[in-house]
Amino acid sequence: MFDDDSKIDPSQGVVAYLCAEFGVDERLPIYAGGLGVLAGDHLKTASDLSLPLVAVGLLYREGYFRQTLDAAGQQHAQVDPLDPAALGLHRVCDARGQRLEVLVPMAEHALHLNVWRYDVGRVPLFLLDADHPANSEADRAVTSRLYGGGSDTRLLQEIVLGIGAVRALRALGLQPSVWHLNEGHAAFSALERIREAVQGGLSFGAARELVAARTVFTTHTPVPAGHDVFSYAQLHHWLGEYLGSLQTTERRLLGLGSDHRGGHRFNMTAFALRTSRFHNGVSRIHGGVASIAEAHIWPGTPAALNPITYVTNAVHLPTFLAPEWRERMAKALPEWTRRPLERADTEWVDALSREEFGSVRRQLKRRLLDTLRTRLQAQHARNGLDEQRTAQALSRLDQEDPLVLGFARRFATYKRATLMLSDPERLLRLLSRDDRPTLLVFAGKAHPHDKGGQELIRRLYETALQPEFIGRLLVVEGYDIAFARALVQGCDVWLNTPEFPMEASGTSGMKAAVNGGINVSILDGWWAEGCDGQNGYGLEPVGAADPVERDRAEATALLDVLEGDVQRLYFDDRADWERRSRHSMRTLIPMFGSARMLRDYMTRLYRPAAVHGRLMSERNSRSAVEFKRWKKLLETQAPGVRIDLRSRSPLEVRVDLNGLHAEDLRVEAGGVEGEQAELHLLRHDPEHADFGGVALPPQATQIRVLPSHALMANRYELGCLAVHELA
Repeated sequence: MFDDDSKIDPSQGVVAYLCAEFGVDERLPIYAGGLGVLAGDHLKTASDLSLPLVAVGLLYREGYFRQTLDAAGQQHAQVDPLDPAALGLHRVCDARGQRLEVLVPMAEHALHLNVWRYDVGRVPLFLLDADHPANSEADRAVTSRLYGGGSDTRLLQEIVLGIGAVRALRALGLQPSVWHLNEGHAAFSALERIREAVQGGLSFGAARELVAARTVFTTHTPVPAGHDVFSYAQLHHWLGEYLGSLQTTERRLLGLGSDHRGGHRFNMTAFALRTSRFHNGVSRIHGGVASIAEAHIWPGTPAALNPITYVTNAVHLPTFLAPEWRERMAKALPEWTRRPLERADTEWVDALSREEFGSVRRQLKRRLLDTLRTRLQAQHARNGLDEQRTAQALSRLDQEDPLVLGFARRFATYKRATLMLSDPERLLRLLSRDDRPTLLVFAGKAHPHDKGGQELIRRLYETALQPEFIGRLLVVEGYDIAFARALVQGCDVWLNTPEFPMEASGTSGMKAAVNGGINVSILDGWWAEGCDGQNGYGLEPVGAADPVERDRAEATALLDVLEGDVQRLYFDDRADWERRSRHSMRTLIPMFGSARMLRDYMTRLYRPAAVHGRLMSERNSRSAVEFKRWKKLLETQAPGVRIDLRSRSPLEVRVDLNGLHAEDLRVEAGGVEGEQAELHLLRHDPEHADFGGVALPPQATQIRVLPSHALMANRYELGCLAVHELA
């Protein structure tokens, strides 16, 4: 599977994967969108690859919501209470056979939690549930709905997830070697582990170092609303007595959650970054965006050099590949689900005859069109649409082989679902040609509190029932994993039009691509890595400062591609279209199958965190104590460190160490371009207290003095002590 040195030994512990939502099955609606589906794919892939991983989330008794649209296109949130037993969940019992329960702090009392288990293949998913008879009615409702309620409810859910996850795993006898926090919702798990270490005799500072060494944190969005922020007053009210057990000052503790905006704000992303040593975004572009957004965590360090790396998201191929493709994949590669795939593993795609390949694609499309008919008939009947207009709305679903364009995802305003409506005449021209029948399908939910996202749905729905667009533009309610599978498998073209660079990754386009769909997308997120010019169409983001001008220019570019390239090629040169479709599968299945993603997490994050955690734990955690002591000395002396450039050729600088030792420092010359920057380490001359011995690199723009210690996980994790700008 992987090289032996990239594995985590199960005897040394497991990876604990914590997330607020999991999309493992459409029948268990404890997911809202891409974050949850990605988390579900992560678990399924860990099972496929036999990786030692356990997961913890919350059991929302009312799930997220089931979406319906009324006759005006207004979204309504329908709640379907869950029956855990009917869904295959089992109450977890302790060693004595008693039902396990976990207590977490909540204001002046404790909240009782049930622990449920749902097996995702070989991976156990433990779900915490506050619907316990010992709790008050208000407390039992804490975990009733995903992202339900206000800010206090969100804080309480994150207390349950973070602190409860640690206590549940401890009660089960598990000692994870790595803790993976999938978004900041689970960050209080680090606080609970720090409390454990403090109760074991460590200082707060040493405990934080010990905990951070084993913690991986993934941030998923550049959108501010995706980063939870709570007031100090909220933390005092709900965690007051608990915070006192951490044996540190309030200023120090709450400061771990401070962000660049200041004030009495506790930012969960900032807290997660400060209590972890391994951090990643979810695409190459997003890693850079996150580095800039969170640069305040590493003062003095160029944003492109700070410790946020990236692992690009991917999709679980056995879940989202159509059965027809899975069958052919299995014939060519019987073990394909048990390892990451390489480019050579997709040669079977080219081996298919034109007749066979085309037949499968048409079969998948017909399945989608039948699904759309069934869903739209029910939707329009409930809303009282008359028979004539219903027939018009369904009229093009019976055509033999229309070009189907799909746009389906969470309806957030930055995703710009209505971009093409900015030029309705041009859009109508694209959709109305009888000789080139084309359907445009929209699906997706907006958050119940997101009025802007709901307005996008309403505008599209209204347009879909206008006489000129009816039957050509379809808006379908009830988006979930099952409907998503039909869409990504059957659509010919997958559209994505985010405001650059707001699309952290995006996975729906991957799912379409691996099924032979053609992506037409802004070059953001994953598509900037996947597009090679032959497997789809990449739209260059427009750099206009005026959002209206940007949207107009990008809408024009999108319609140019759809009308001048996509539609023309599909109807006039089917052989070339098929070539692109095959190329989409051949190139993108290996790149964006989730086994590749898990390999990246294992080699770049999990294994380094496991090793780092063991180093910090050595000698009964004395390593963590000594490292914290060294950092305290560093923090005291750092303000007095100075750089004096003495010579450019050869490069020579004198550093005022201000009581530090030369071995405590790293002096380097380089640029600020990030991973590709050429760095030159200056050698120390103890006789003259100088650093130098290298030629000045032509691309160097700075000389930097950095802390240096064997127990640092990343050379930039403590920021820069001093910087000299080279003219």
